[in-house]
Amino acid sequence: MAIEDLEALRLPLTGYCYRLLGSSADTDDAVQETLIRASAKRQQYDPGKAALSTWVHRIATNVCIDMLRAAKRRALVMSAESYGPDLGAPLPPEMWVEPIPDSRVLADQDPGEVVVGRESVRLAFIAALQHLAPRQRAVLVLRDVLVFSAQETAEILQTTVPAVNSALQRARATLAANRPDPFDVYDPEDAAQRDLLHRYVAAFESHDVAELTAVMREDAVTSMPPFRWRLDGGPKIAAITADSDSCAGARLVPCGINGGPGFGQYRPGDDGVLRPFALVSVDLRDGRIARLVTFLGTEHRFTEFGLPEMLQASGRRTV
Repeated sequence: MAIEDLEALRLPLTGYCYRLLGSSADTDDAVQETLIRASAKRQQYDPGKAALSTWVHRIATNVCIDMLRAAKRRALVMSAESYGPDLGAPLPPEMWVEPIPDSRVLADQDPGEVVVGRESVRLAFIAALQHLAPRQRAVLVLRDVLVFSAQETAEILQTTVPAVNSALQRARATLAANRPDPFDVYDPEDAAQRDLLHRYVAAFESHDVAELTAVMREDAVTSMPPFRWRLDGGPKIAAITADSDSCAGARLVPCGINGGPGFGQYRPGDDGVLRPFALVSVDLRDGRIARLVTFLGTEHRFTEFGLPEMLQASGRRTV
């Protein structure tokens, strides 16, 4: 087994570790540690006993479960509205699910696998996985997302097939009880979805309350990790957004976030240059915007998501 064989697994390992950990930074650490351990032990690998992917995923699972032993459950949106002019103190970063660019977790797949791949890294799904114990989380991802067999999963977790099947049944039940209302499946080629997102951008940038209200559901939710702040209701969100001085002159540039639509929000400086402010993820339901999550403190990550380092006021990209 060559180092190149291990390196070829970096993308699937990143997707796997991210689904378990919910943190982009922790995922980087877990994947790197997995590849280091696998490289150090590569002379011990026996292709007659297990496929390379199975063997490496066993190492990755042990790394992730070790990292999760003392971890708290991460959230995407706090459970109750907490709106006010003062955001309050930020909560620790380990309390929040972190966004990740599509390029790091989604491989080129045939059309039949694209939807499953996108939906299994959506932020809502990652947040729901947080309700599972680490080993249940691993079993569910291995079986239902990555489609390892029960026998392969048992080998990865170093347990028995009946134990895997039992853990999978419990994990599915817990996940079903904690999933939010389903969002629309995102398709970048869907003309209606593209039009809705274009309308939102135009309304946001022009502070058009009526149009913002029109593109959002009545029960839409917006939040701003790492703050507990949350606001419910499309009309209220539209009014606050349009009236906010902090959004004056801001621009939105589309990008992919966790297999779904998102934006890089830029804000202008005194020199007329718009600089990164925050990544914004969007969820749609029944053809309207159902949830907006603005990840504050992510301005240093824009290039990861294929976004320019800055914009001129005219909208021209600057690198």
